[in-house]
Amino acid sequence: MSKQQPDPRLPERQRPPRSPLQRAVILIAGWMFLVLGVLGLFLPVLQGLLFLALGLYLLSLESRWAHRQLHRLRARYPRLSNTIDQAHLRYERITRRIRDIW
Repeated sequence: MSKQQPDPRLPERQRPPRSPLQRAVILIAGWMFLVLGVLGLFLPVLQGLLFLALGLYLLSLESRWAHRQLHRLRARYPRLSNTIDQAHLRYERITRRIRDIW
């Protein structure tokens, strides 16, 4: 199996070092939000696109696949970029609150 070369069109991302526990929490939360987003597409109570964007953003912090998908979606759907930015701000607020508590 050959190692996949990074796509030169994607911006280089700087990942801060994370503990295995932090990485696991980010991955679990990302997948949980993706599942909620898919459910939200069919249930009127949940905002599906926001949960999908938040889940994809969280996964993009640790997964190259999700980072590439997020970059492709931003390029293909510029209006979706606003939803992704809102998810990013929500993630930053939540993590700031958690850091303040701990």
